[in-house]
Amino acid sequence: MKYNRQSNAIYKCEYHLVMTSKYRRKIFNDGVMEYLRVKMLEIRKRYAAVEVLTANHDRDHVHIMISIPPKMSVGSVVRIIKSNTARELKEKFEHIRKAYWGTESVWSGGYFVSTVGMNEEVIRKYVELQGQEDSGQAKLDLG
Repeated sequence: MKYNRQSNAIYKCEYHLVMTSKYRRKIFNDGVMEYLRVKMLEIRKRYAAVEVLTANHDRDHVHIMISIPPKMSVGSVVRIIKSNTARELKEKFEHIRKAYWGTESVWSGGYFVSTVGMNEEVIRKYVELQGQEDSGQAKLDLG
């Protein structure tokens, strides 16, 4: 299991994001998704601790598994992604430009997020067993 480090924290904060196109228009295809991946890599150059782990799409929404440091909010990272990709997508793809000719963004205002973490039962058992081992740490089979 990979953990990330900052000066004051060791963390594993991974999220599943779903961002939909504005008006749920069917603008995403493989070419658009590939370009979106490139743009998300460019975002990483400025925000090194934000790491897109995997991404995929359906016609009207995008799924992203992402690692975000605890010092950043999920909402701020979603805003960064949306604001840094909307204009470029409209400039690059004519079908997107036509679909959103009178508006700034290609993204809907909202998003879905859920955490991606360790097995809940393993964590629950670990917490419940604290203080019961001689070494002071509960030993669990994580495999």
